[in-house]
Amino acid sequence: MIEHEEMLELKRWNTPTIYNGWEQLTSRDAGRDCFNLEETHDFMPQMGSMVGRAVTVVIEPGNAEHQQKNPDAWSDYRKYVASVPGPKIVVVQDLDKPFTYGAFWGEVNSNIHRSLGCVGTIIDGAIRDVDEMCNAGFKAIARRLCVGHAYGIPVRWDCEVEVFGTRVEPGMLIHADKHGFLAIPSEETPRLLAAARIMDRFECQTMIAAARSCVGKSREEILEQIDTACSEFGRLVEEKFSSGGGEWG
Repeated sequence: MIEHEEMLELKRWNTPTIYNGWEQLTSRDAGRDCFNLEETHDFMPQMGSMVGRAVTVVIEPGNAEHQQKNPDAWSDYRKYVASVPGPKIVVVQDLDKPFTYGAFWGEVNSNIHRSLGCVGTIIDGAIRDVDEMCNAGFKAIARRLCVGHAYGIPVRWDCEVEVFGTRVEPGMLIHADKHGFLAIPSEETPRLLAAARIMDRFECQTMIAAARSCVGKSREEILEQIDTACSEFGRLVEEKFSSGGGEWG
């Protein structure tokens, strides 16, 4: 399990930077797996990135029958959330999709979840009370805004969910910001921080440095410099990740 201090360092980067590191270590299809395939909306971009372990819940605000079926749903669900070590991100699947009848999140629910160690949510549905949620320090990435809450109670939890075209399992490491989110399987988290550090350093040392030192050079010189930097970047990545690179030391 990734340590809290590592999550804090991962939070210093944006989600695309974390993706750059993840794609070097994953055995999955980095072109379509583990990140949102549908558009997300970050309603608190000023809060930056959020990082945490996924706690999952399914809702169906348009169905009033759920309130009668399990009157203890909220209490049982909150016990589940409290049992998971933080920081946590609540990943919510809304069964009403593509329709939206009510918001699971608002001022009250966000404050309650913040007290349980949750830093934010990814919900394939709606939120409301945006300013109040932000004041609670609870970040939200959602599909849209909504006025009411309808019958938005937990239907089931601690289960696999599908949000924005991506499956998320409980306990997955989530990194999310205004670009979208990345849901990283547990077996791929131990070296994630090291991979992100390396890729960020290589980019700064090669392609970015070359691009920013082109002032006063001819077009031919600029193109040659960029080509050389790209080749050097590729060599460094190949050397570090494909050949082991001394365990990335």
